Amino acid sequence: MATLLELVGNTPMVELSRLNPHPSIRILAKLEGNNPGGSVKDRAAASMIQGALDRGEIKPGIKLVEATSGNTGIALAMIARLYDVPIELVMPANSTRERVLTMEAFGATVILTETIEAARDYAEAQVAKGGYLLLNQFANPDNYMAHYRTTGPEIWRDTNGTVTHFVSSMGTTGTIMGTSRYLKEQNPDVQIVGCQPTDGSSIPGIRKWPVEYLPKIFEPTRVDRVIEVSEEQAVATTRQLASVEGVFAGMSSGGSTWAALQLANELAAEGVTDALIVCIICDRGDRYLSSDLFG
Repeated sequence: MATLLELVGNTPMVELSRLNPHPSIRILAKLEGNNPGGSVKDRAAASMIQGALDRGEIKPGIKLVEATSGNTGIALAMIARLYDVPIELVMPANSTRERVLTMEAFGATVILTETIEAARDYAEAQVAKGGYLLLNQFANPDNYMAHYRTTGPEIWRDTNGTVTHFVSSMGTTGTIMGTSRYLKEQNPDVQIVGCQPTDGSSIPGIRKWPVEYLPKIFEPTRVDRVIEVSEEQAVATTRQLASVEGVFAGMSSGGSTWAALQLANELAAEGVTDALIVCIICDRGDRYLSSDLFG
């Protein structure tokens, strides 16, 4: 019988053969919604809390605080509950109601701010008051190391070392940083492709950060290429994932899938016939039902 934490990771991959028109170029979607907390952020949350415990940073009387756009907060709330550690989560007011209710169901205190940048400022202000520990997913090496230890090895194992391209949306950048580290160690020719929103697009979970808020864990040299996706393209692809492939996911997953499809088109046009693209499906679509994503 497994514990909840033992169920984090080892998520399945499914081939997107209906959306991808190029039979000689395979696209595999890694279904991170199959984690117990419903997203890829379970990996980083487990790693960050365990790291803080190992270093003795979580002590009696300490309350965790973290700025989040949603999925990290849910994962932290779930795992903090396992250790009976109180946690305060700060997120933008435009976050879906499902996310707030899920965090509160795990016993977290939820604070809403105007933007994610304001949420980060609030969390740092709480730490300055004393009695709070900021896990800081934007600067915490335990974030990307979770993916170096788990996501990367799983992709390498499950593709029998044949993966040629890895595509991931970029928010905190933990997923792409850790997975890039591992895959490049196995084969330096594996291409790491990040996905960012076009100017003016709002895609939950994908960010193009102002310089002063750029995640400290981000190393540009670990990303070979960035593909920009518009809000409209992300929404349309998210809906297609559900209606064509039967994959019910959130908007950032639509963004990474759109980028993977564009990459497949380019490779096919170049005559490439042996590419294997892996893209991250970050979470499940049920977190967006109160929005107009599927409306």
